[in-house]
Amino acid sequence: MKAISVFPGKPNSVHVADLPKPSLDQVSDGRGVLVKVLRVGVDGTDKEINAAEYGAAPPGYDFLVIGHEGFGQVEAVGPNVTEVKPGDYVVATVRRPGNSIYDLIGTNDMTTDDTYFERGINLRHGYLTEYYVDDVQFIVKVPQGLKHVGVLLEPFTVVEKGIHQAYEIQRRLKVWHPRRAAVMGAGTIGLLATLALRLRGIEVTTFARNSKPNLNAELIEAIGARYVITQELPIIEGGKKFGPFDVIFEATGNSGVVFDSMQALGKNGVLVLSSVTGGDRMVQVPADRINLEFVLGNKVMVGTVNANREYFEMGVRDMSQAEAEYPGWLSRLLTDPVRGLENYTELFNKLTNPNGSIKVFCEVAAL
Repeated sequence: MKAISVFPGKPNSVHVADLPKPSLDQVSDGRGVLVKVLRVGVDGTDKEINAAEYGAAPPGYDFLVIGHEGFGQVEAVGPNVTEVKPGDYVVATVRRPGNSIYDLIGTNDMTTDDTYFERGINLRHGYLTEYYVDDVQFIVKVPQGLKHVGVLLEPFTVVEKGIHQAYEIQRRLKVWHPRRAAVMGAGTIGLLATLALRLRGIEVTTFARNSKPNLNAELIEAIGARYVITQELPIIEGGKKFGPFDVIFEATGNSGVVFDSMQALGKNGVLVLSSVTGGDRMVQVPADRINLEFVLGNKVMVGTVNANREYFEMGVRDMSQAEAEYPGWLSRLLTDPVRGLENYTELFNKLTNPNGSIKVFCEVAAL
């Protein structure tokens, strides 16, 4: 079977590899699930792996099958699988257990191990292929009514985790009912964060660089959120006008925005960081004042990235609510389909040169 792969450590090595179709006996105890891949989203992680910034092949291979935003349909199950059946639509989680206590209790995303095992990213093959097999404990069922947007579930889990963690942290306050939130960035994660916060009844201001009109702004305003162009109203000034913000979800990938967000955060507020910044950017900030306001204002900053099963299940519930409250909204995020694994060049061209794209994804097989 075909699989879009890279040679880790070799820049721009994306290619189509050939693999045998996996079998259920690859999973012990009769708990295997064979999934036919239907759609796979691609994002900056895939682009960075192809640029040889990180990633490692599984043992015994010199290539890594990429793609961690999978969506598929169950084709067969092992004799001891009761959670799903052939014909069900499913998404598989990304990270696999290591050896820490957190891995042993199912919170693989909180591992303290130095080595991560992540499908499509590090030491485990991903989902940009025709079939995969996995243990049912890593398989999450998606209702048939969400099959057209199921490929968005994995990125949505990053948002779900960040927001849930914010609420968990603020249990320390006994009573915490956030009323105003800001989202930094209007890409896929920023849009999904705006949605998730609006589903919780929170007033949301989303800051972005691009002038209107654009699709991202239309989507934000369609769910009752506010779209602010940072060139017209900078973040700190926006915080004074529309805040104080009880929650800020940062999704820009710009470390300078993080420090602006710290200054726009209200007392008892939580700043959720979801972007992984690289490089060596230097910014000048009022460090003493930021520190003082964080200490005296009981503010919190927390990161969110890889999610465990709990957040996938939360994502299914919120996506179902979104379809009921804002029918068709999620589908509008799926702007750039590319049909067929063999068209990987087109897939990466769209990813590298977005031109207004929101979500680029590969249609591996028909829904």
